[in-house]
Amino acid sequence: MYKGKNSYYKNSKISEARFRRLMKAFALDLTASDAARLTGISTRSVNAIYLKTRQRIAEYCEAQSPYSGEVELDESYFGPKRIRGKRGRGAGSKTIVFGVFKRNGHVYTEIVPDAKKKTLLAVIRGRVDLGSVIHTDGWRAYDGLVDLGYEKHFRVHHGANEFAAGDRHINGIESFWAYAKLRLSRFKGLPKHTFYLHLKETEFRFNHRREDLYKRLLKLLRDHPI
Repeated sequence: MYKGKNSYYKNSKISEARFRRLMKAFALDLTASDAARLTGISTRSVNAIYLKTRQRIAEYCEAQSPYSGEVELDESYFGPKRIRGKRGRGAGSKTIVFGVFKRNGHVYTEIVPDAKKKTLLAVIRGRVDLGSVIHTDGWRAYDGLVDLGYEKHFRVHHGANEFAAGDRHINGIESFWAYAKLRLSRFKGLPKHTFYLHLKETEFRFNHRREDLYKRLLKLLRDHPI
């Protein structure tokens, strides 16, 4: 642990008390300009601290797998509306995000270049325990899961208007997609180089939504100062 005037922010001239006020604003999902007005810290400094905080959050999120138990897999598409005349899964200039959701637990997200079998299976193999019970939709990229050693694989076929059959559903990961798109839409478009950090922040907020996010952030930054 860093020992100094501010145990959350190394070599900072910002007092610990003021920094905690800023983290409270971050936890409340306030914009950098609103947080600057509330704390008296310049908007430029707030933006820099927000960026470093999101980097710590992303590092934390990346370290949380592998996932096991009942797991839902799905991919979603973020960005502008589909371009007219373009067809197919994720057509247009959308960013493709693959998600792993442990039922009654946390979600993990990863930006992927495409939704092809080779791409998705590589992520799954690295993030999901072989003994897991996997739930997906009918997308053909998931056809190889049994060959990889995932013997318990159940599907719902959205194309056949099937969305749930008892325990066979992907409602958990779909609820995260809805939450993420609603939250990220308020930024009115994010550049690709910052989208990853905002996505991971959204993942972190979703995973800890039943906790005191302010206290969770302070613990994270006390253990791993920015």
